[in-house]
Amino acid sequence: QVQLVESGGGLVQAGGSLRLSCVASGRTFSSYTMAWFRQAPGKEREFVAALNWSGSRTNYADSVKGRFTISRDNAKNTGYLQMNSLKPEDTAVYYCATHRTTELSTNPYVYDVWGQGTQVTVSS
Repeated sequence: QVQLVESGGGLVQAGGSLRLSCVASGRTFSSYTMAWFRQAPGKEREFVAALNWSGSRTNYADSVKGRFTISRDNAKNTGYLQMNSLKPEDTAVYYCATHRTTELSTNPYVYDVWGQGTQVTVSS
C-alpha cells in the first residue's frame, strides 16, 4: 500500500503562486495514477487535476486550466501541483490521491489512497 504526505500549502495573496508536493512511500509510486483534489469549507471534495503513471497524459478541471500544472518525478516518488495566478476561490484543503488503473478520473471514489491534506489560503 502507498502512503501519501502533502506539503507546500500556505497563505498567499491573489495572483501569487504555490507549489504543492506529494511524497509517496510504501509500494512503488510509479505504477499509480495520481491526482489532486480540493475541499473548501461546507463544500464537496472537488477534482483539480490528474496525471497518468508516465506523466504523458493529464486531465484538469476547467476552473484551473492554464493556471495549474500537475507533474511527477517517479525517481523521487513525488508528485507536484504548481499553482499560478491564484484566486481567493482556490482557497481549500488540497489532497493528493492515487489509484492503480489508467483512468484519469474526476470521481474521488475511484481513488483508494489519500494524503492528509494541506491548507491553501488565498487572500484578496
